Amino acid sequence: MSSDLLDAYGWSGGPRPADGRLGRIVRVDRGEVDVVTDDGRIRVLSDSQRSQDLVAPATGDWVVVVDDIDLGPLVGRVLDRENTVSRRDPSEAVVEQVLVANVDRVLIVHGLDRPLPPGRLERFLVVAWDSGAEVSVVLTKADRNPIAAREVGAVVRALAPDVQVLVVGLSAEAEILDGDDDASGLAAVEALMVPGQTVVLLGESGAGKSTLVNALVGNEILPTGEVRAGDSKGRHTTVSRELVQRPAGGLLVDTPGIRAVGIWDAEESLARVFGDLEERSFSCRFADCGHDAEPDCAVMAEVEAGREDHRRIVRYRALRAELVEQREREIQRGRRARRGRRR
Repeated sequence: MSSDLLDAYGWSGGPRPADGRLGRIVRVDRGEVDVVTDDGRIRVLSDSQRSQDLVAPATGDWVVVVDDIDLGPLVGRVLDRENTVSRRDPSEAVVEQVLVANVDRVLIVHGLDRPLPPGRLERFLVVAWDSGAEVSVVLTKADRNPIAAREVGAVVRALAPDVQVLVVGLSAEAEILDGDDDASGLAAVEALMVPGQTVVLLGESGAGKSTLVNALVGNEILPTGEVRAGDSKGRHTTVSRELVQRPAGGLLVDTPGIRAVGIWDAEESLARVFGDLEERSFSCRFADCGHDAEPDCAVMAEVEAGREDHRRIVRYRALRAELVEQREREIQRGRRARRGRRR
């Protein structure tokens, strides 16, 4: 096949590695990955349980594939990443879980058949912004609850004024009330798709991510499932992160529904979500003010004056404390590792 295939999958056209075949990972399974190369899609062995000093392959990675005489194609090495969409591994306290690598845009997907807790949106925004990619919010299922599009859109704009909000129905088009600043319909999402660029979808199970991917691709390539009527909870119809090429151009990555949105090493993105509170904290009496019971706290003064919601302060404190605890655990882990090497 022509090298145009890898260009369509996002290769920048730079020098090719000389130690094997260039390819991009489109799916990761235990011990194996699917890689698109100049020769098409191939199955490649990969040690996903690598030691701490090596990079475990992730969907979206560019890799060098080498041929082993006994084992066949192997991932020889992972090329340097432009960026990653990562969270704290839900099963580990101080381990980063890379969801997708080399991403151009993150779509935070939320279904309008359920409420949008501000704290969950804030966490998704921190994870998305920390990648350095462009970020948009897509509200799905607007045909089930058109009024909610305006209400939830207002919540998003209040928390992230610079983030574009797009509204779609379950399959394609959805009406939106006049006067909103939101973009409506599938065409608005399609306009974000650029040939060679990668878009990843983040959201809860049942938010409509797989349905949206199918609509953008124009084919039922991903399974979709119903949500429970009682609480709008969805099942994990997507069980792995798979990079899909869109016939009209652009690449999509659906991700399994995320319940635990643990942030990872994201101080700058946290400051972006809570920039007003960070700026206000400079006026606190104490430099290490916890914005709780300390005297002359400029942040809590905003609450007392009715200019800030106390619940938002609580969420800010929790996220900041999460990062502090994460750093402390990393330091302790490093100390234990050094002691182990000295023995």
